[in-house]
Amino acid sequence: METRQDAVTGTIGCAAAVLGTLAGIAAWLPYGRKGLFGAFEGETNPAVLWLGLPVMALGGATATLAVLAVVRGHRRLAAGLAAATAALAAFGYTFDVLAAPQALQDCGSPC
Repeated sequence: METRQDAVTGTIGCAAAVLGTLAGIAAWLPYGRKGLFGAFEGETNPAVLWLGLPVMALGGATATLAVLAVVRGHRRLAAGLAAATAALAAFGYTFDVLAAPQALQDCGSPC
């Protein structure tokens, strides 16, 4: 049977996950805006919705839950969540989920 303390702990965990997700979305927003609404000559990159947003939202949630697990003393759970956060970061860097549209990137002096 669940106790009141378990319910409070679960609620705090859910609130932390939501706040972490919102923090990840807030970090993604400047890049997503540039990708969705275009830059030079209206070039857009709709892939920022399919890759960037989910990676940043999940990364924010897992990072926050990892910190919560450390605070609560669950070392194995924290290690697993930290590994998941690292895997999401590696995925994000591999696929460059925060890349701006090509028109925003410097093409060098001939341009």
